[in-house]
Amino acid sequence: MKRKMSVFLFIWAMVATVVAVGLVAFEVFRTFGKSNLDAKSVTSAPMLESGQEESDSATVENTQWESDWVRYNGDIYDYNDDINTFLIMGIDKTEDVVPVAEGTDGGQADGLFLLVLNPHKEQISVIAINRNTMADVDIYDETGNYMTTTKAQIAVQHGFGDGVEESCGYQVKAVSKLFYQLPIHGYAAINMSAIATINDTVGGVDVTVLEDLTNCDEALEKGKQVHLLGDMAYYYVKYRDITKRNSADGRLLRQKQYLQEFIQKARVKSREDSSTALDLYSAIASQMTTDITADELSYLVPLINDYSFSDEDVITIEGSTKRGEEFEEFYVDEDALYQTIIDVFYEKIN
Repeated sequence: MKRKMSVFLFIWAMVATVVAVGLVAFEVFRTFGKSNLDAKSVTSAPMLESGQEESDSATVENTQWESDWVRYNGDIYDYNDDINTFLIMGIDKTEDVVPVAEGTDGGQADGLFLLVLNPHKEQISVIAINRNTMADVDIYDETGNYMTTTKAQIAVQHGFGDGVEESCGYQVKAVSKLFYQLPIHGYAAINMSAIATINDTVGGVDVTVLEDLTNCDEALEKGKQVHLLGDMAYYYVKYRDITKRNSADGRLLRQKQYLQEFIQKARVKSREDSSTALDLYSAIASQMTTDITADELSYLVPLINDYSFSDEDVITIEGSTKRGEEFEEFYVDEDALYQTIIDVFYEKIN
């Protein structure tokens, strides 16, 4: 009996040691992931006008004025350095990701979303960007040489480059610049053809149809509650009638609605099955370009599962749509954009 008990205790001790080492290794893995993310951004804080007054040059609550502080509407705000921000792009392509020759065949970014993880508030925010937003777009020739910068729809920026990492880098730069050089810590560019796979991996998504899409699927009748599966999800997120005015605005509303429901569904699924994120990552790997590594993903998934998220956390920037010479153009309300940056990325100093 004593010998059996000794063997049992030895086995238990070995198992406990293996588990402990595994947990430590996992935490080290996550720590590396956090460090890598922090080192990825080109800028350390948005380049907002500080609004620093002469009286501020001394102290605020006995603290010297910091370079990332801004004065806004009479209050002083500090950039939240612990925030992680990711650019999620939906690329207008329906096949696996393959590099293309330099030029304009990289595919346009028809979906643009900033995913923001705030550890201070333990909150997820999503900022939806209209694909027709007029912004500074860098133009490159067929050999990849920079030519000039012009005002154009921000979605076309991804079209320049190789269709993979280079194009993503261009798009990240354009979005960062639009948001006053906002730090962006990673990206994922997903071909629209992956929508059905992404949707079905979490078991489908329920929505109330916002506009009539029966020309795509007879079930997508305006006002009807449907459970999106397969190609139905693809049509709901991707389709727009370019002959209709404000079609991009309407699609953005559908994308915003879908993303709200998808994130909630994915969080539930991930809590039930910890392998969901990895399964999803593997399922769309051939249709995605990303610089988010395995250790970074291991750091992020628990946060996404645990942080708060509601409909109010999906934000769209106000603005107006006008008809350009050829295509619609969306002009952001600069005051609304500035306010959004303050609200999401800054903290008030009392």
